[in-house]
Amino acid sequence: MTRTKRIRTKCNGRRALLAATLAGALLSLPQTLMAASAGTLPSATDDKGSASDVQDKLNKPQFKNVKVDVEDGVATLSGTVDLYEYKADADKRVHKAKGVNAVRNDIEVTGPNVSDQELEAKLGEKLEYDRVGYGNVFNAITLTVQNGVLTLGGHARTDVDKDSALALVSTYPGVKDVTNEIQVDPVSIMDDQTRMAVARSVYGYPTLNKYAIDPAKTIRISVQNGQVELYGMVDTQSDKDVAYMRANAVPGVFSVKNYLQVANLPAEQQKASGNP
Repeated sequence: MTRTKRIRTKCNGRRALLAATLAGALLSLPQTLMAASAGTLPSATDDKGSASDVQDKLNKPQFKNVKVDVEDGVATLSGTVDLYEYKADADKRVHKAKGVNAVRNDIEVTGPNVSDQELEAKLGEKLEYDRVGYGNVFNAITLTVQNGVLTLGGHARTDVDKDSALALVSTYPGVKDVTNEIQVDPVSIMDDQTRMAVARSVYGYPTLNKYAIDPAKTIRISVQNGQVELYGMVDTQSDKDVAYMRANAVPGVFSVKNYLQVANLPAEQQKASGNP
């Protein structure tokens, strides 16, 4: 056998061996995939165990009318509770249950029926006084109510302030659901310095320091990356204009949006302005 024939024979042998190995791998692939899938997909036994764990986590008097069904790792909650706080708490508890990958919360909040006007008035007042002593002048959280469903918006200085507002409204009887649209201002040393400088400039002016007396009637100051926004209610258009000018004069402030409202001014005449 010549050298060339020997080389061809070796190459053919290697190709045959490679082809056989590849064919064997391909034939075993479906079984391997099936075995892997069997190990990751929830089984009926897994769902039964998850449902049991969920029931244990909801073994509280406030959840006595709550029902749970687990299928393919998804827990569906139904039934009723007396407060929205309990609905939110049930959701958190079930998320921690073994084998639960997602939660569908269809719990209905019953409890007393309270008018939207009463909810907005009562909870609006509570939010105004929330976090007093913790820099609440730098929170500008808004509230709207429709058919017992609350929507919280506006700005919070920190996540703690946002969570405090959510917890406050969640415990009030008559609240059916809560939508959280609160924006937390960016964490920034520069913005913190700007907040304090704007507060000193605004409240240090003789005609504006009266707004520092009642924690619920303050001029709210929100800062995002040097952009200042003013919120709250003032007595006169002059006070609104002066607050804008005092804030705009602070070094490091890039812009000021003036969302202050003037008391007893018709709604159609109230408008936000960057320059009064």
